[in-house]
Amino acid sequence: MLIDTYGRVATDLRVSLTDRCNLRCTYCMPEEGLQWLAKPDLLTDDEIVRMVRIGVTDLGVKDVRFTGGEPLLRPGLVGIIERVAALEPRPRISLTTNGIGLGRTASALRDAGLNRVNVSLDTLRPDVFQAMTRRKRHQDVIAGLEAARAAGLTPVKVNAVLMRGVNDDEAPELLRWAVENGYELRFIEQMPLDAQHGWQRGDMVTAEEILDSLRTRFTLTPEPNGARGSAPAERWLVDGGPARVGVIASVTRPFCRACDRTRLTADGQVRDCLFARTESDLRAPLRSGATDAEIAALWKTAMWGKKAGSGLDDPSFLQPDRPMSAIGG
Repeated sequence: MLIDTYGRVATDLRVSLTDRCNLRCTYCMPEEGLQWLAKPDLLTDDEIVRMVRIGVTDLGVKDVRFTGGEPLLRPGLVGIIERVAALEPRPRISLTTNGIGLGRTASALRDAGLNRVNVSLDTLRPDVFQAMTRRKRHQDVIAGLEAARAAGLTPVKVNAVLMRGVNDDEAPELLRWAVENGYELRFIEQMPLDAQHGWQRGDMVTAEEILDSLRTRFTLTPEPNGARGSAPAERWLVDGGPARVGVIASVTRPFCRACDRTRLTADGQVRDCLFARTESDLRAPLRSGATDAEIAALWKTAMWGKKAGSGLDDPSFLQPDRPMSAIGG
């Protein structure tokens, strides 16, 4: 098992397939983009599948989520999912995406073995979408969500980040739209993972503010038996259910004590925390002939030293050098 000194066991593996993205969200990266990883630095499809296989068969990983950057930009994505779905025991497989390419790939991803998707959409207004992402692709995301729903990649979850003075007035309308379309909406507090390091706590729309806004239009009831456990979202029934809404309050209501995640970057680094400032290289031993057992041992060592928490509440907190696009969610 991937256990740490606090007794937490990592059974959820987040795998970044690329650091590239076809959007330029203002809370993530500058308009000109970033210096992307060179292709030789990226894990190959075979290397990714091998790392996932070691996680699943040797280290107790039960859930595999593919992320980016934007994972739909990875040419071998369908084949990777198909091979991971063939593992024994079979993990649950999900994908976090901006949804732009889902309209043409949702059915193929389902056929390959993908179980469900999380799609990022922060606004229902095309002009606000363009301002936030610096791209005119709003309708493509809507079409991608519809394709995912039609393909049965359910529950289709929608991730939304609210920014003060930009889209923070949209929470009730986003929830109304999600309920009407059968999507499960999750609001995420803006986190200090932008490449520009411009995040300010005072600018962040908090979970309490989001909930207060939603309650102006909806009755929210805590989900029965809804102890969050290792799940990042606290969830509420909307107007008695069955629709639900979640809030991921990584900053104001951290869930570090029950964290069950381990992360693999696109260039083969293991990260024990989204906000870690250190990482452990598994690409070098992978390419120098290490056995599965040796890689598993290195992975265990990397996770053993995981800190008690993210440190976001510590005045000395420093953002990780890598932005979200290079870490994977």
